[in-house]
Amino acid sequence: MADCLFCKIRDGEIPAKLIHQDDRALAFHDLHAQAPLHALVIPRRHIATLNDAAVEDEALIGHLARVAAEIARDAGYAESGYRTVFNVNRGGGQTVFHLHLHVLGGRALEWPPG
Repeated sequence: MADCLFCKIRDGEIPAKLIHQDDRALAFHDLHAQAPLHALVIPRRHIATLNDAAVEDEALIGHLARVAAEIARDAGYAESGYRTVFNVNRGGGQTVFHLHLHVLGGRALEWPPG
């Protein structure tokens, strides 16, 4: 999608501090980090929201989760704990409409989130 921030990062038009990349996903550090580890894991294919994911995207969504776990493990937070979250639509806190999984670790994360 031409005007999508994350598609531009994916395509190398906007720089990002990459953590992971493969044929299905890309992960990079969030510019507005809310924790010592705050990464975003995105599919290479543009999917606007989790609501737009189809049955055939189940393996892709699982892949994003596995990448998130790998990032948390590599950062040293697998044992102490970390959070993954999809924000969906504006009311759910989504500001960039390209599906992305937040990975947060390195500080106590309260429940419920704010």
